[in-house]
Amino acid sequence: MAAGPSLLELLSPSPPGWGGVLLSGAVSTLAISLGAYLVGIGIGLVGAAGKLKGDRTIRAVLDLYTTAIRAIPELILIIGLYYAGTDGLNRLLSSLGLPAVEINAYVAAILVLGIVQGAYATEVLRGAILAVPIGQIEAACAFGMGPWLRFRRIVLPALVPYALPGFANLWMSITKDSALIAVLGYQELALATRLAAGNTKHYFLFFFAACLLYLAITLVSNALFALVERHFRRGQAVRSDAR
Repeated sequence: MAAGPSLLELLSPSPPGWGGVLLSGAVSTLAISLGAYLVGIGIGLVGAAGKLKGDRTIRAVLDLYTTAIRAIPELILIIGLYYAGTDGLNRLLSSLGLPAVEINAYVAAILVLGIVQGAYATEVLRGAILAVPIGQIEAACAFGMGPWLRFRRIVLPALVPYALPGFANLWMSITKDSALIAVLGYQELALATRLAAGNTKHYFLFFFAACLLYLAITLVSNALFALVERHFRRGQAVRSDAR
């Protein structure tokens, strides 16, 4: 009776190993996370501006958006936004006499996670903008800078150091939340792990390997964010807790 493949063979990138499937899933996880992260930052910029400069109606709508998104579990939001959003879009197309469409799971994953991330990014950016010394903004106004130039030359460079810790946390969060996209049937790292474990019955091996991949993503991300923060905080006084 022939012996089955060894554990190392199961983790090899080529058949009968499933290592290639896991690595492909990890790449998909990074692609989804990065796309949703950028969408979330874009929504956050608009949301923060609306909360700080918008009228009462705009602020009320944005307050409802950020409160609802942060109150409802991500899994419910992902399922609801994907299926309800697809159904609503197809009903609208049907009323216009147009054929129904099938939403690409990859695009849907980015948009859904981006909408969720946007609520958190809105609050991170709003807090960072409020932390910018008002004297700098007043000085820019005194020099005759317009709103866009003032934001680009004064507000943005000043808010980045305040926003970076929050953005780092959002990135770590979205790399983990991307595992919830498996419910939509898109094969990222979590679904690839389930497929490999289910086909080989080596559940501990593959879930442990997935944990190591998530840990590697986190460690590399921490190092990159540390470099970015060091760049934007250059020239600032270093605080010490030493007494």
